[in-house]
Amino acid sequence: MTVREPLVLGIETSCDETGIGIVRGRTLLSNTISSSMDEHARFGGVVPEVAARAHLEALQPAIDAAVAEAGIALTDVDAVAVTSGPGLAGALMVGIGAAKALAVGLDKPLYAVNHLVGHIAADLLTGEDVEYPTVALLVSGGHTSLLLVRDLVSDVELLGETLDDAAGEAFDKIARILGLPYPGGPEIDRAAAGGDPAAIHFPRGLSRASDMAAHRYDFSFSGLKTAVARWVEQAEASGQQVAVGDVAASFREAVVDVLVTKALDACAQHGVPRLLLGGGVIANRRLREVALARAAEAGVAVRIPPLSLCTDNGAMIAALASELIASGRAPSSLAFGADSTLPVTEIQVAGEATG
Repeated sequence: MTVREPLVLGIETSCDETGIGIVRGRTLLSNTISSSMDEHARFGGVVPEVAARAHLEALQPAIDAAVAEAGIALTDVDAVAVTSGPGLAGALMVGIGAAKALAVGLDKPLYAVNHLVGHIAADLLTGEDVEYPTVALLVSGGHTSLLLVRDLVSDVELLGETLDDAAGEAFDKIARILGLPYPGGPEIDRAAAGGDPAAIHFPRGLSRASDMAAHRYDFSFSGLKTAVARWVEQAEASGQQVAVGDVAASFREAVVDVLVTKALDACAQHGVPRLLLGGGVIANRRLREVALARAAEAGVAVRIPPLSLCTDNGAMIAALASELIASGRAPSSLAFGADSTLPVTEIQVAGEATG
């Protein structure tokens, strides 16, 4: 099927947000998100079994709401799209099961797509074309990835990724150390607003000259997390009152410095004067400020989708499928499954041929 402006319903259930999005070509018609974040708060992080159960409960109401907002009937859609990975296996399975049922029941083609590439496709819904090649920095609770995108539907290269905690996970863990609630990102941001980012120099992981050969574009936040924990422990042991604002601001500055430095280095090394930011952690005010300021100095244009499209959502999945359809790509078979470690180079999962 090759349709220039296909009507696509996208399903996203890779983590703790049930996202249903409907697009027509590159026009956003609805973007419904049901989050189970509050259910995970008492555990201090996402619990896979809780997330999967929440998806089961939220899917039908979310689909109904998205269809109503878009002003269409389910039978109007040209195709169904779903995240097949990466993500939490159990959570992915819920969305995949629903997408397969919809595709079969409606007799519509099904497109199984990559969650990370979906974050890049979200920028298409702003109404502006993405110029290629572009470097993309995706920062979320579960992923920190640096990509070189030569073509959205056919050529995405992984330059580097986190070797341990993703940036979002690091924010959650440091928030817990500082006695702040979950999720940690917004809480660290609030606490940091009253702190001095230069008060404490925390380490910048994988940024030394000796790291450049093997890990130039990779990220590591475990050492930073340990350094913050030790600083707090030592301060408490010596009877000092921990300046939460200063610790939060200094920690945030270390994370932001590494993310922006590596992203702009990738732009320089590959001769790409464009940087696309995506993922939920892009909501961090300081990260956006530093990225925009330092990119301007380096002559790099920065694109940031609306924050509603940066967090996990079904609209970005529908947008990616829409691009695949417009380029003439065949749909996925029904034989694909959840792939929690799906490589970013696999933009669409074809599934094994049947029969």
